[in-house]
Amino acid sequence: MVPLSVVIITFNEEQNIGRCLESVQDVADEILVVDSYSTDRTEVICRDHGATFIQHPFEGHIQQKNHAITQARYPHILSLDADEVLSDELQASVQRTKNDWKHDGYSCKRLTNYCGKWIRHSGWYPDRKLRLWDSRKGRWGGNNPHDRFEMEPGSTTGRLKGDLLHYSFHSIRQHMDTVNKFSEAAARSLYERGVKSSTLKILVKSAAKFIRNYFFKAGFLDGYYGYLICRISAFSSMLRYAKLKEMYREGV
Repeated sequence: MVPLSVVIITFNEEQNIGRCLESVQDVADEILVVDSYSTDRTEVICRDHGATFIQHPFEGHIQQKNHAITQARYPHILSLDADEVLSDELQASVQRTKNDWKHDGYSCKRLTNYCGKWIRHSGWYPDRKLRLWDSRKGRWGGNNPHDRFEMEPGSTTGRLKGDLLHYSFHSIRQHMDTVNKFSEAAARSLYERGVKSSTLKILVKSAAKFIRNYFFKAGFLDGYYGYLICRISAFSSMLRYAKLKEMYREGV
C-alpha cells in the first residue's frame, strides 16, 4: 500500500475545514495543513482532527502549494482545498488506488455547491481536477490565482471514481467579494506576463464567457443560480481585463 499525505492550505477556514478533514480520515497516512496565519479557529479545529499544522507566509496560491509539498512526509499526495470534501465513492476510489497505484497522477470530477444548490452545468461540472499524484513527477503551475498541478512530460494519469464535493459560496455577496479579489490577482498575473487589454477584448471576452457557459454548457438547466453563475463569470472576465487595462494606463 502507498502511504498518502493529504495536503491542505488554509486561511481563516473555520467554517469549512472540519468537514474537509473528516472526509479524509480513512485514506490519509498524514494530514498536513499549511496555514497563512489564520486569525479564527482554523488551527484549533485542525489540531483537534489530528492534523500537522504549520504556518507559512502567503505569497500566492502556486507558491504556497509548492511549499506545502516540500513539507509533506510522503511523496504521494492528495491535495485539497479547505472547502472540498471527498464523497463516499471518491474515498473508496482513493483507497483502491493506494492499494494498486498504476499511474503517476489521478484526476476526479468536482461537483460544486453554490448557495445550497448542486451545480451540474454552467461550465462548473464535471470540472475535472488532478488532485492525487506522485509529487516527484510534477509541481504546481498555472497563473495565480488559477493554479494547477503540472505533470512532467511522459507521466501517465488515470481517473478516480466519485465526486469531489466543493462547497464554494454561501451567498452571492461572498461570490462577488471573491471575484473582486481574484480578478485583481489574475490581472496582475497577466500584466506581469506582458498580456495587453483593450476595450474590444473586454467586451468580447465577457460576452463569449456568458454565451459559452449559459448556452453551450447548459447553464440554463441550473435555473436561477445557473443564470447568476454565468452572469457573474462573464462579469469576472470583464473585470479582469478592465483592471489589466487600468494597470497599463497607470503603469503599475
